[in-house]
Amino acid sequence: MAITGNKGEWSEIYTFFKLLGEKNVYAGDEDLNKISDLFYPILKILRSEHNNNYDYAVDGDLIIVSEDGSEKLRKPVVEFLEKSRALLDHIKRSVGTFSAPDIEEFMNTVLCHKLKASSKDKTDIRIVIHDLRTGMCPLLGFSIKSQLGGDSTLLNASQSTNFIFEICGVQLSDEKIKSINAISTKSKIQDRIKVIEKAGGKLSFKGVSNSVFRNNLQLIDSLLPDIIAEMVLDYFSTGRKNIKEITEKIAQDNPQGYDISQRHKFYEHKMKCFLTDIALGMMPTIVWTGKYEANGGYLVVKENGDVLCYHFYNKNLFEDYLYNNTRFETASSTRNRFGFIEKQVDGSLIFKLNLQIRFK
Repeated sequence: MAITGNKGEWSEIYTFFKLLGEKNVYAGDEDLNKISDLFYPILKILRSEHNNNYDYAVDGDLIIVSEDGSEKLRKPVVEFLEKSRALLDHIKRSVGTFSAPDIEEFMNTVLCHKLKASSKDKTDIRIVIHDLRTGMCPLLGFSIKSQLGGDSTLLNASQSTNFIFEICGVQLSDEKIKSINAISTKSKIQDRIKVIEKAGGKLSFKGVSNSVFRNNLQLIDSLLPDIIAEMVLDYFSTGRKNIKEITEKIAQDNPQGYDISQRHKFYEHKMKCFLTDIALGMMPTIVWTGKYEANGGYLVVKENGDVLCYHFYNKNLFEDYLYNNTRFETASSTRNRFGFIEKQVDGSLIFKLNLQIRFK
């Protein structure tokens, strides 16, 4: 049965072939430009295939594949580079889910039988690099984000990523609540908030729906739930969506009352820490220990086929990349149960807003 996948899934195989073919991975700057004089030689790439672990080691112009120390085969580096170019062309001209028979045939010859890592795993590819500055050769796990298909998500929406607000300052009749919840415009959540505010109501943050996610956020920073709540409310109220833009707006308002007389960038720093932790390991419903799973960082596949490395060793570049290239997005309000007024047993009114973050 033929292997099929979407552009993002085939991009993982493309990255695998491309890096072996070029034998180096280049760093990128905050605007997704290649830094030509900052690169890491690749010593080997590790893959797990059907309970077998293979090392794809770069030895001059050869790729040597071994398992448990025993050599399985040798392939010229140029073959991997040629197949990466062919696969890039195939990905660009394909739509939806597709197969690539010629690529699959080559995959089979090099003991590669699956497209992607488990969806539960933040690490898509494991690479041993040579860090020319330190002389070290660490084994690093990278998450792969591809621009060849649709924009990738950084944080997926769920009911666990809902933020709970109480409607204060106004009493709404059952008929008024029903009419507000019935608003079904394209920007229905924003329009519902506008009607609530026009009636004299104000959304006041009460908490995070999921206690694990709340505690994960507080582990990063005790005030992070409140800061993100302000940002989510701004997004749904104004239509602003870029993380950087909204963070700068919240910093101007300074709802937490930080001493900004000396121009400390409290909000920017905290958001960069949050984005980094999400990118490298933190998940909303799993207790976060602070340990990174994708301990290398990100590999970004650009539309022109370049694969750029955002190495966590270059922390500032990695944080700036995330900060400058992410945005809020509205997920399904029906599936995730947010964006409508809920009347509680005690008569109080709550309104949930959801957090989902996607790359631009």
